[in-house]
Amino acid sequence: MQTVPLRGGTPRRWVPTGILTLVLLAVLAAAAPAALAQRPTLYWGSRGQQVRVLQWRLQEWGYYRGPIDGIFGNSTSQAVRRFQARNGLRVDGIVGPATWSALGLGWRAQAQRAATPVAARSDDLTLLARLIEAEGQGEPYEGMVAIAAVVLNRVKSPKFPNTIAGVIFQPHAFESVTNGLIWRRTPSALAWQAARDALNGWDPTYGSLFFWNPSKPVSAWIWSRPVVRQVGAHVFAL
Repeated sequence: MQTVPLRGGTPRRWVPTGILTLVLLAVLAAAAPAALAQRPTLYWGSRGQQVRVLQWRLQEWGYYRGPIDGIFGNSTSQAVRRFQARNGLRVDGIVGPATWSALGLGWRAQAQRAATPVAARSDDLTLLARLIEAEGQGEPYEGMVAIAAVVLNRVKSPKFPNTIAGVIFQPHAFESVTNGLIWRRTPSALAWQAARDALNGWDPTYGSLFFWNPSKPVSAWIWSRPVVRQVGAHVFAL
């Protein structure tokens, strides 16, 4: 099993006051890179989607055998400690930036990295197949491949995370991840094959970064994206 490797003069004093202070603070806030926000630090008692992400990764790598329920309890804590011990990390059961990074799920500032080619592990293939199964129910085979292609196009784009897991788990990116459906469906043989075909280079969306079902309520903003084509019930856009 391979893991992701860890890698003079005296200034003049100026004290802004009043409205000028507020303006200065606003400028500094705007200048700070928003993408510096990292995944939250998780520990015993944490709950939610990020705990599910953690449990999924630990399960895929053979450290965790419990349910993916979003509850950071004893079994999750012990799995984290085993992972940390095996990978030369501080063994404290706390999932901070170093542990997230070793898991291959750290978030990085978009401005500090360039687009990189898609490199998939076996667990990334599993995750991609799960997303296809959850998002592509009732879709033709080409539509299933197209869903995976959107994920891979985002991985290659500097506007999105540069890993498959990072794209899929980006907050509110996919409805099936937000509502947990991705964990409740077992990928079919077609979903597995669609994931492989997309990874092998088939892109029925011609580079699209978004897809949605126009028969369902969606944000008005999404319609500002240039629509490339429709496959099944989904439209695909740049």
